[in-house]
Amino acid sequence: MEPRYDFRPVRPLVLLALAVVALAAAPAASAQTPEPTIAPGVLVGHVSVGGMTALEARRAVQAAFDVKLAFHFQERSWAVKPTLFGAYPRLLVAVQAALAASAGQQVKLHVVYRPAKVRRYVAYLARVFHRAPKSSEVVLRNLKPFVTEAVWERTVRRALMRRAITRSLVLTLRQSIKLQIARHAPSVTRLNFGAVLIVKRGSRRLELWNGMRFVRRFPIAVGMPAHPTPLGRYRVVMRERNPTWNPPDSPWAAGLGPVPPGPANPLGTRWIGTSAPGIGIHGTPAPSTVGTAASHGCIRMYMRDVEWLFERVRIGTPVFFVSA
Repeated sequence: MEPRYDFRPVRPLVLLALAVVALAAAPAASAQTPEPTIAPGVLVGHVSVGGMTALEARRAVQAAFDVKLAFHFQERSWAVKPTLFGAYPRLLVAVQAALAASAGQQVKLHVVYRPAKVRRYVAYLARVFHRAPKSSEVVLRNLKPFVTEAVWERTVRRALMRRAITRSLVLTLRQSIKLQIARHAPSVTRLNFGAVLIVKRGSRRLELWNGMRFVRRFPIAVGMPAHPTPLGRYRVVMRERNPTWNPPDSPWAAGLGPVPPGPANPLGTRWIGTSAPGIGIHGTPAPSTVGTAASHGCIRMYMRDVEWLFERVRIGTPVFFVSA
């Protein structure tokens, strides 16, 4: 008996299934197309991205941009994030340009930032690092004037700091930024302090100093025991040539009237008034009293001496009355 054969056609779905199985079993004909990379030596801003893919380049540039801005001043250093200034880089545009760039080419990185936030931060630095000026002052040490060191004013140079911060952001440079400051001298320093007077009541001498440098010593008359010259620190408050003497409100001057300038004027030709009430340094028409305790508290000097001294003191000159 001969075998029987079924010659019915194979259905299309069966053929499709067989084809899928065959393709799955066959080895891959070729490898997947590689992702393009940036040409060697290409820079985005100051960041090297040569040989990187677009994703790698974006990550590298973002990492470089995210580095904090460093600052330093003297022994202090600190750092702040770029986001403090509202800053961010336009990565997609820069990386697309880098992919199309030739080897060794530098691509500009556009950075967005908020100028108002830069100004605000610089204003903050100006407040933190500002130092107010302080003029030199004088004290007595061992009966000699000692002038203290002046403190110079310190201010932040705001325009320079704004430019430095902007440059660091825009160029993606993170070199430490030195705080730019200006210093301003106070009105009075050791160099220009000027005259200091020391009146030594016990030894009846007046010393003129220029700051801490001794200039000259003069004989004087001081207050009599009933009207002693006061002790303490005072200052010159008046300078008058050829003064008129007006009697003070004191019992010893009762009934006396003003004396105009002239040979009989008890103040002589010069009056250097101090902040001690009613007490001044002046000439005298009675030179024989110089070297004694003869006044009502004022300091008497020879005419030539007080005229010389008058030219070398000013309003505000310190005057020390001491018992020595």
